[in-house]
Amino acid sequence: MIEVKLKVNGREVEDRVEPRKHLGDFLRENAQLTGTNLSCEHGVCGACTVLVDGRPVRSCITFAGACQDAEVTTIEGYEGDPIMGRLREAFTANHALQCGFCTPGMLTTSRDIVLRLPDADEKRVRIELAGNICRCTGYQGITNAVLSVLKDLQDNPDEQVESMRAAAKRGEVVQVTSAAFEGFAAKKVSAPAPAKASEPKAAPAKNDAVNKGSTITGEFEVAHPAAAVWEFMSDLKAVAACLPGAVVEEQEGDRVKGRVAIKFGPMSAAFKGSAILNRDDANHEATLQGEGIDTLSQSRARGDVSYKLNPVSADSTRVDVSLVYSLQGPLAQFSRSGLVQDFVRRLIKDFGKNVEARIGGGEDAASMPAASMNPFKMMISIYWEKLMNMFKKK
Repeated sequence: MIEVKLKVNGREVEDRVEPRKHLGDFLRENAQLTGTNLSCEHGVCGACTVLVDGRPVRSCITFAGACQDAEVTTIEGYEGDPIMGRLREAFTANHALQCGFCTPGMLTTSRDIVLRLPDADEKRVRIELAGNICRCTGYQGITNAVLSVLKDLQDNPDEQVESMRAAAKRGEVVQVTSAAFEGFAAKKVSAPAPAKASEPKAAPAKNDAVNKGSTITGEFEVAHPAAAVWEFMSDLKAVAACLPGAVVEEQEGDRVKGRVAIKFGPMSAAFKGSAILNRDDANHEATLQGEGIDTLSQSRARGDVSYKLNPVSADSTRVDVSLVYSLQGPLAQFSRSGLVQDFVRRLIKDFGKNVEARIGGGEDAASMPAASMNPFKMMISIYWEKLMNMFKKK
């Protein structure tokens, strides 16, 4: 872990993060500034564009640690900026946004165009905007908005903007002149506390490679004593049989090799890899660290599945589950989807039902078929649950 200290929108933000954590994830997760959107995560689409020391950068491929002590400006930090104020009005007047997902990065790039290129024509504006992808507007409204601001500044020069342009022309760093918008105050989020030396056994190790990933939590209850549940969940092959799509092919102690097949709507993948189980028998908690690669898309996945048993009564146990995962490659675009997270939470519930059935199966448990996945049935279940929750709120 490394200490990262930045000045974000005029406020200092400091936190301990994994060295590979990207600036975009740091801004969203550690600084709690979610206006910066992440999409391709390959530096191609431009949705994540922010200012670092006054210059536009792709925050999805810029390491947070590489920006130590830098001044970062996100879409939340332009309140009072003379150029951005004009651009916001122009974007509204020229219908330059629809879904709004690309807009934070598009506005940041547009501000850079107005600052550096006061005489830019339509062809040059389009070239400069080529690094920002919009799936809705067709770009005409965006281009018109930028051109209208350029034209207005030519007809009605602004002393403050002219001063900023002169500084940029001299090669100086032009910072945003205002403080952060008060409604989006960044806050420090402390790193998890390390295990105490006095504990019976060190807490299960975490996979540093997934600290920047997405987190999903869930729980399920099993009508069996905690000791019986713990004994069952220490058997990796038995546990894998309860997880739809998972197969253990080799096992050596707490190390396993196998594959996990996933099907979610149009997306299907079969990750093949290995995992190791770190157990804390005294506290009935464990972490399964795994990584694998999908042979079709060549996407890589890393994850930590942590679970802790909490006795509810003498004959009932609640299992708290936390999944922290990261995806690299073509499938990375699905990693932050809310629907995917609902899908995984439903998977955790079904896993709990399978655990219940196998523990209660006695001698017949070993002959039970491995759990299978019905994506269509699961999706219908998710949508039905969402619909019921809507009616409950009313």
